Amino acid sequence: MTPPRKLHIKSYGCQMNVYDAQRMVDTLAPEGFVETTSAEDADLVILNTCHIREKASEKVYSELGRLRVAKDEAARGGRTMQIAVAGCVAQAEGEEIVRRAPAVDVVVGPQSYHHLPQLLKRAGSEGRAIETEFPAADKFGFLAQPRPDAIRARGISAFVTVQEGCDKFCTFCVVPYTRGAEVSRPVAKIVDDVKRLADNGVRELTLIGQNVNAYHGDGPDGKSWGLGRLLEHLAKIPGIARLRYSTSHPRDVDDSLIEAHRDLDALMPFVHLPVQSGSDRILAAMNRKHTADDYREVIDRFRTARQDIAFSSDFIVGFPGESEQDFVATLALVTQIGYAAAYSFKYSARPGTPAADMQETVSPAEMDQRLERLQELIDSQQSAFNKAAIGSTVDVLFERPARKEGQIVGRTAFLQPAHVMASPDIIGQILPVRIDSLERYSFLGELATPRNAREPALSSIATGA
Repeated sequence: MTPPRKLHIKSYGCQMNVYDAQRMVDTLAPEGFVETTSAEDADLVILNTCHIREKASEKVYSELGRLRVAKDEAARGGRTMQIAVAGCVAQAEGEEIVRRAPAVDVVVGPQSYHHLPQLLKRAGSEGRAIETEFPAADKFGFLAQPRPDAIRARGISAFVTVQEGCDKFCTFCVVPYTRGAEVSRPVAKIVDDVKRLADNGVRELTLIGQNVNAYHGDGPDGKSWGLGRLLEHLAKIPGIARLRYSTSHPRDVDDSLIEAHRDLDALMPFVHLPVQSGSDRILAAMNRKHTADDYREVIDRFRTARQDIAFSSDFIVGFPGESEQDFVATLALVTQIGYAAAYSFKYSARPGTPAADMQETVSPAEMDQRLERLQELIDSQQSAFNKAAIGSTVDVLFERPARKEGQIVGRTAFLQPAHVMASPDIIGQILPVRIDSLERYSFLGELATPRNAREPALSSIATGA
């Protein structure tokens, strides 16, 4: 009997990469691979890369240098280790990766990882294999389905990709070049995936896509369905208690999505809606295709539909040409909206994007100073949002044992971690918790008497009042 081969995957970046890494594991399981947490004793190491953050490719090359040492050590011990680079850096860099890091056996883009078994075999016979073309056929039809035991081991929350790629072409972003054009999966395929997850204990789903609310998949009625209609359909699947989605674009928020937030108890009142800047001049330079007032109007539509809804967002400071006045407009927007959380970054150029050729007019020191001011404001809003929950009772979906013995941790509707002393039997249940205190970003509380009806939570902070 052939012993299993060990597989180690290190993922960088977004939720899409987390999902892709799991599907790589599922694809390689029939080939005899089992996951290991250690790269040193693995037979195959996959770096599942992201090209969004600053110096992403250099971080990959640095990691490849360490893996080369591990590969050489394995060879001295009579063992073969293969190294693969997958994801968006693989798509962007292609053959440059094996030129700079000859220890790499396979380079595969995010649309082709279903070919990993064949690519590994080809690399074994030919020395290396590279596939970074955008295939004509949808990869999802070729991916192996996860085994029931693998689903259960991953916990009660799961990601499901419903859409990939982006047609927006923001001037700072590499996604259209590394993930390709927008493609939506058919409703029936998504439903099959969700039913399989629900049958094996998944209680919470996050639908993901580079531009998830641009979803326009073929429905069982022969018509194109939007994200709102898809969410309504998935909410009816037994076992699924919570639904989320990420990441959205303000231009693609339609009435059906707003109505889904109004009508579906399973759809969580927490929306990640990136704006990037509060300045119309900078938004135009970014090719965001919306103004700051357009964004405010979308927020108002959500809040009219559901008063307890809260938001997170993405911000870039120091985009080429950003003046102090432009930055102040961003601070004004953040102050007006009132966020439960947000992600903020200094601008860094991505080779091949239009913004990379724009004249830099913001010094590193000014970027640092602006980022500090923005993060101070965001942190104050998040802190106020969290503190408003103290003394209230909120519903928590319990996920797993916490680090402290006897504690179980779960998440609120707004993704805040909440810890209680309880039996592991509550894992997978949604139970009311009285929030007693806050430690950094996590709640401590006690199980409470179930409530009879949904009540607005944290509405004063969520609406920016």
